[in-house]
Amino acid sequence: MDVRPFEVQVTEEVLDDLRERLAHTRWPDEIADAGWDYGTNLAYMRELVGYWEGRFDWREQEERLNRFAHFRAEVDGFGLHFIHERGKGEGPMPLILTHGWPSTFSEFSKIVPLLTDPESHGGDAADALDVVVPSLPGYGFSDRSKEPGFSRRIPGLWVRLMEELGYTRFAAHGVNVGGSVANLLGLHYPDRVVGIHVTYPAEPYLGPGVPELSEREREFLQERPRGQEAEGAYTHIQRTKPLTLSYALNDSPAGLAVWIVEKFRAWSDCDGDVERRFSKDELLTNLTIYWPTETIGSSFRVYRDWALSAESNPYAWEEREEVPRGVASKPLARNERVEVPSAVALFPADPPSGMPREWVERSYSDLRSFTRMARGGHFPAMEEPELLAEDIRSFLRPCGSKLTSSLAPGWARFARL
Repeated sequence: MDVRPFEVQVTEEVLDDLRERLAHTRWPDEIADAGWDYGTNLAYMRELVGYWEGRFDWREQEERLNRFAHFRAEVDGFGLHFIHERGKGEGPMPLILTHGWPSTFSEFSKIVPLLTDPESHGGDAADALDVVVPSLPGYGFSDRSKEPGFSRRIPGLWVRLMEELGYTRFAAHGVNVGGSVANLLGLHYPDRVVGIHVTYPAEPYLGPGVPELSEREREFLQERPRGQEAEGAYTHIQRTKPLTLSYALNDSPAGLAVWIVEKFRAWSDCDGDVERRFSKDELLTNLTIYWPTETIGSSFRVYRDWALSAESNPYAWEEREEVPRGVASKPLARNERVEVPSAVALFPADPPSGMPREWVERSYSDLRSFTRMARGGHFPAMEEPELLAEDIRSFLRPCGSKLTSSLAPGWARFARL
């Protein structure tokens, strides 16, 4: 595998074009006093786009991002961008972090130093981790997939990437799409994965022969369609007509911002004020990664891939056929559970927060940690990096020590060979 250092860099020509497009945004009108009820608020978007055009300093953000060690690698013929930061302890355990939609690798900027150098942030050096943060295919500086169903390959690409970096065994954490990737790593690569930590639990099999649902599970399933109706329109269009949407968002940076920022507000623990959780610079850094790479359309493809592989309703209770390897959107197949040590952390403003523990336990045979966080939402590494980092560390600490008691203490046995 060819691994080469990489630097985040956008040409001045692209930035000039971006500012010109922002300056010529053609704004819609809106219903009086609509707030955010009809979608992204017009007054806030005028403010944000004005800041993006005139005051946002991308070069400053580039410099901040480039403080991490970035690389590009050809993995099985596919180009992946990733950050690889070494832990500062002795024999750190390797951990791969996978972002979701609508974020990018920049989602983990705050948490990487907490995980690689805990001692400098009030923690224990023995908890240090080697951290790898790939950009999902079709996101940011990774290649864009060109074939239907490519997303099924993501867990295998992660295994190959880690293997080529020298890690024969590793832990995985993921949010949203990244949570599905982590679940699939645990399901299909138990010989490689020490344990998984997710904020999006795997969907259990609910066909004939499973134990009866508890009252709390029934209440959860009854409420689920209401949440899908309120917040699920993006999923429907991204998995059915993704290219149609892509024309507008790839051409208009204001349109791109409207589509993504609405989700940062709706899914975060911000009490209706998006900047209570994210600064303008944080929101616009994420957006600017999408813009020059022209990856908003390709970021939708994972949703289409899941739809092509999930012919039945994922929330129906009827019998299902076997789940194809690597498909994340359908529930687990009959008698299929994630068997590696697992941890689930649910954040109160994130859509999965209402899942009962017994629902989650249907998907994992070795659920070692189930945490209901006091604060945070869909973007925990940005919103509550300290809480998330401590939950990951507390899960991995005993997870590692219990696997093979005869080996040396700490994470040395998992380090690169």
